Amino acid sequence: MTNTRMTGLRMTGFRTSGTRVTGARPLARRAALAATAVTAALVLAACGGDDRPDTASSADKTPSTHKSQSQSQSHNAQDVSFAQGMIPHHQQALEMAELAADRASSAQVKDLAARIEKAQDPEIRTMSGWLKTWGEDVPSAAPGMDHSGHSGGSDASGMPGMMGEDDMAELSKASGKTFDTLFLTLMVEHHEGAVEMAEGEKAKGEYGPATELADDVITAQTAEIKEMNKLLGKSGS
Repeated sequence: MTNTRMTGLRMTGFRTSGTRVTGARPLARRAALAATAVTAALVLAACGGDDRPDTASSADKTPSTHKSQSQSQSHNAQDVSFAQGMIPHHQQALEMAELAADRASSAQVKDLAARIEKAQDPEIRTMSGWLKTWGEDVPSAAPGMDHSGHSGGSDASGMPGMMGEDDMAELSKASGKTFDTLFLTLMVEHHEGAVEMAEGEKAKGEYGPATELADDVITAQTAEIKEMNKLLGKSGS
C-alpha cells in the first residue's frame, strides 16, 4: 500500500518542503484521462458494491505478522531506504484516500479508499518502528507534504508513482464523477510505484519483516490496481 514530499521531511536523499517543484502531467496522460472519463462513469454506475477482489488487503495482517522469529533480524541499506521511501509514499496515498469520503460519488471508490487507509496506516507505524530501532531518521508525518516532482514515474526523490503538486491540487478540487475518475487514474499510478519499490526490497532487502511487508504490498496493491482498472473500464487489466 499495501504512494510520495512532506513538511519537515527529514531523510537522506529526499527533497524537503520549502522547494516547490511543479510537475506537469504529460499531455498524453491528460488526453487519456479525458478519454476514460465517460467509460469510467458508466462502469462505476454499473458496478455492484460487492464487485471487488477477494484478495485480502495488507490491512488484514497485523504488524505482528511481520515479526516472525524465523526471519532474518539483521538489516541493510536497502531496508532503510525502503522504509524511508515507503512511509511518505503511503502518507500521500492516505492523503488522497481521505479526500474520497467527501468528494467521491461512487460507493466503490469510497470503499476502496477506506481499505487503502486501513491497510497503509498500520504499515506506516510498523516501518517507523523499524527506523527508530535502527537509529535512522523517520520521515515526518506532518501535513502539507511537498508534492514536488511529476506523476507517472520516479521524481527527484527517487520514489516512483508519487503525485506532483498539480495532481494533488487538481484532485482536491474535483468532486463527483470527475473525482472518481481522477482518483482511480492517479491511484493506479501510485500503486504501480509502490509495487516497484516493494519489488526492489524483495530483491535486495535483508530484514525479514521488511521483505515480508514488501510481499504484502505487492499482493494487495496489485489486486487493487486490477480492481481500479476494472472500474475505469479498462479491459485486460
